[in-house]
Amino acid sequence: MTTDLYNHITTDPVSSFFSEDIHVDVLRLDQMHPVISGNKWFKLRYYLEAAKKENKKHIVTFGGAWSNHIIACAAACHAEGLLCTGIIRGEEPAVYSKTLQEAKAYGMHLRFVSREEYKEKIIPGTIYNDDYSIIPEGGYGSIGAEGAATILNYCNKNYTHYCCAVGTGTMIAGIINGSNNEIIIGIPVLKNYYHAEEDIQSLLNGPSKKWQLVHDYHFGGYAKYDKSLLLFMNEFYQHTAIPTDFVYTGKLLYAIKDLVKKKFFPSQSRLLIIHSGGLQGNASLPPGSLLF
Repeated sequence: MTTDLYNHITTDPVSSFFSEDIHVDVLRLDQMHPVISGNKWFKLRYYLEAAKKENKKHIVTFGGAWSNHIIACAAACHAEGLLCTGIIRGEEPAVYSKTLQEAKAYGMHLRFVSREEYKEKIIPGTIYNDDYSIIPEGGYGSIGAEGAATILNYCNKNYTHYCCAVGTGTMIAGIINGSNNEIIIGIPVLKNYYHAEEDIQSLLNGPSKKWQLVHDYHFGGYAKYDKSLLLFMNEFYQHTAIPTDFVYTGKLLYAIKDLVKKKFFPSQSRLLIIHSGGLQGNASLPPGSLLF
């Protein structure tokens, strides 16, 4: 993969939407690539490098029907000339989601397994003996966190806080590992993710730094939403021209707006909100839900 992917990463000032008392920038990782957007390339990069060094020609990974990770992995493997198989959660649908259609178009082989098999991450027997390299769901793991830490290579300002959404915990672990004196705030998008702190702690590579998860903004659980979230996303887009997704970044920005209102951040704080991409998932919403 060429470094051309990084040419479109920008930091947009959006402070006026939040507060005159706090400076807020958004790191637009969603602009880095039309398909391998957001944090996905960062979490994939060292897994792919390791596979190539080990001369593995086949990547096997996991995800759901609307998984950002699945489409990003399919596109990245296509670019690297690697075979790719996606183990997809649930029975094969009569009509594939837009995500799966595009992943298949990039050459990914799709294997559908029961939710029980998926939970155990069982590899189908037909590929069991193949010479493959596994990338965990969502790029989770120390290798994914190592790649996520390089996101901070594109932050050229001084901030008091880094803020990001939390799914598997891999990205925030990388941000924590790569940070200096900043405070890292994570917004989990899963309901009742009580072991999130433990999962993140297991990926940290040094003494614990200042970080905190705020669990109050999951909107009912992963990929759950209500009218207030969609209204907020449209309002944010009208004010900033920055599109968000309802699974991750929409919830993150909603949380930051509310936390600023509640004086969670000290006066004169400088926040960097990390836009982790995922916009393709908005295609699963009813038509007309969003203005963008």
